[in-house]
Amino acid sequence: QVQLVESGGGLVQAGDSLRLSCTASGLTFATYAMGWFRQAPGKEREFVAGINWSGDSTYYRNSVKGRFTISRDNAKNTVYLQMNSLKPEDTAVYYCAADFALNNIVVLITTYGVDYWGRGTLVTVSS
Repeated sequence: QVQLVESGGGLVQAGDSLRLSCTASGLTFATYAMGWFRQAPGKEREFVAGINWSGDSTYYRNSVKGRFTISRDNAKNTVYLQMNSLKPEDTAVYYCAADFALNNIVVLITTYGVDYWGRGTLVTVSS
């Protein structure tokens, strides 16, 4: 059974940093594009960051560029999201997602085609 388990969320002040982790089991991790999405209260789930098989290609939503960094360690079946200079508008439940990919070109950037979701970890940024 496939599981994606997020960790690292918490309550921080604006300007602080957090690192989220997502550890996968039950799948061949290196053949999945991975991504992070978030959902704030009353809003739709939105893309945050995506990464291909090998981790040499990434993509970010404009509002987090220069502040967030996605990375992966295939030996540990883990994808990370380093979040710096956090803002109150970053407050949301952050979800890890996995998308089976046929090649290393694919970067997960939309909710369409997501095969597996984590259960989420809450990030709250106070001003």
